[in-house]
Amino acid sequence: MTRPARSHVRSRARSWTLNLLYAWELGGEGTPLEHARRTLAHRTMSARYRPHVERLLETVSRNLSQIDALIERHASNWRLERLHAIDRNILRIGIAELRWLDDIPAGVAIHEALQLAHRYGSPGSPRFLNGVLDAVLGDGEVGP
Repeated sequence: MTRPARSHVRSRARSWTLNLLYAWELGGEGTPLEHARRTLAHRTMSARYRPHVERLLETVSRNLSQIDALIERHASNWRLERLHAIDRNILRIGIAELRWLDDIPAGVAIHEALQLAHRYGSPGSPRFLNGVLDAVLGDGEVGP
């Protein structure tokens, strides 16, 4: 059997990360990473997804206030708490990749966020999230 491509592994890891962030928002305690570690103690996840899931959750947890501030600044006329939890957490993943994970090209981070939006968000999610992520990217709010 062939091994899945690295891009497929990261795509699946992003889906897991979204699921874990959403569960954390619905009533998890501690940081997103702490909540995920408790949750994953009782769930099965392929070992190949775990490194990127943990990397994303660590990045979001460590930079949550900065990420949320970027969302509020670039989501015109939307307060963070008014955004649907799925959209809010897709933005957190996308901004974490844009700003702090230098090995992920900006175009890939945005494309993957839009794929999550198509799969899990509402019909208007992809367009809205693309606008916010493009604004973050265009404002120089990303790493190298």
